[in-house]
Amino acid sequence: MSDEVIRLPEAAVPRERGPILGHVCEHEGCAKHAGFGFARPRQDPHWFCFEHRGEGDRYL
Repeated sequence: MSDEVIRLPEAAVPRERGPILGHVCEHEGCAKHAGFGFARPRQDPHWFCFEHRGEGDRYL
């Protein structure tokens, strides 16, 4: 390996992160964060948490 220092151009400076979308699980009575979205093309997605993600299969 080389001991050479690699300099990144000014354009490679990390940018600020975008907003985090706050999806909530659609399972009745569950209010957990939903990280699993299910949708067919050109349809609205349905969101479920890890525990209830199996319910999303009916939307595919």
